[in-house]
Amino acid sequence: MMRRLYNWIMKQAAGPYATPVLALLSFLESSVFPIPPDVMLIPMCLANRRRALFYALVCTVASVVGGLLGYAIGYYLIETIGRGIIHFYGLDQAFESYQALFKEWGLWIILIKGATPIPYKVVTIASGAASFDLTVFILASILTRGVRFGVEALLLRIYGEPIRAFIEKRLNQLTWIFLACLIGGFVAVRFIF
Repeated sequence: MMRRLYNWIMKQAAGPYATPVLALLSFLESSVFPIPPDVMLIPMCLANRRRALFYALVCTVASVVGGLLGYAIGYYLIETIGRGIIHFYGLDQAFESYQALFKEWGLWIILIKGATPIPYKVVTIASGAASFDLTVFILASILTRGVRFGVEALLLRIYGEPIRAFIEKRLNQLTWIFLACLIGGFVAVRFIF
């Protein structure tokens, strides 16, 4: 089943709607959606390595714009939509601690968390809830998301075929590792803060 899903994703990654889907996924992941854009970025870079850096740019811009939505949710709608999103992910207690840390270490939290599997939507919503400086938020988001997606795309552009062979050979194991990182990111936010 994983092989069929992988083949389908690779086919979609080379399709005409791949770039808009990547942008939408990147936008939504920064504010409400749990799946990171890497699930589209990696196959798209493997399917067309020449455009890898363009895909990273699309991912970065959409992620930062989506981050502004997350910021707005935290700033204007924390007691309604914001709390609903935080509660949906089971991060109620962690969010309170996170908000307190954010007031003191906001820039560093954005820079570090934006490049990790820790859900970026928590960072964006907390930034707004803490009334973190919007200009600094945008610049830090551009930097951290740009580095994350840019390095990923650059490595895929340079080492695409060996990486593709590695992924195809170990697809099941990598799927489990990806899921563990995704879940681990949510768990880390919940128990670290």
